[in-house]
Amino acid sequence: MQVIMDLCIVPLGVGVSVSAYVAECHRILQTAGLKSQLHAYGTNIEGDWDTVMAAVKQCHLRVHEIGAPRITTTIKLGTRTDRDQTMADKMRSVQDKLS
Repeated sequence: MQVIMDLCIVPLGVGVSVSAYVAECHRILQTAGLKSQLHAYGTNIEGDWDTVMAAVKQCHLRVHEIGAPRITTTIKLGTRTDRDQTMADKMRSVQDKLS
């Protein structure tokens, strides 16, 4: 099953800047072969359900490994069975309506 996810992993106990942790997670998503799009407060991801979920787990493991004693994560996700849809499709639909 394909999924589109909005993921926000926040390491706690590491100071104010978390960009190094975000970069580590982004590398994991790239290595997993997932399409992803960074935004100011998270990352949009699309791909196979199991691959996406495994990558989220790997992000958690890596963030802990590089020093975060605690993590809070917010996930929003969607799936469809009526047709295939990508992040680009969703964005294009809104952009078309704005034109």
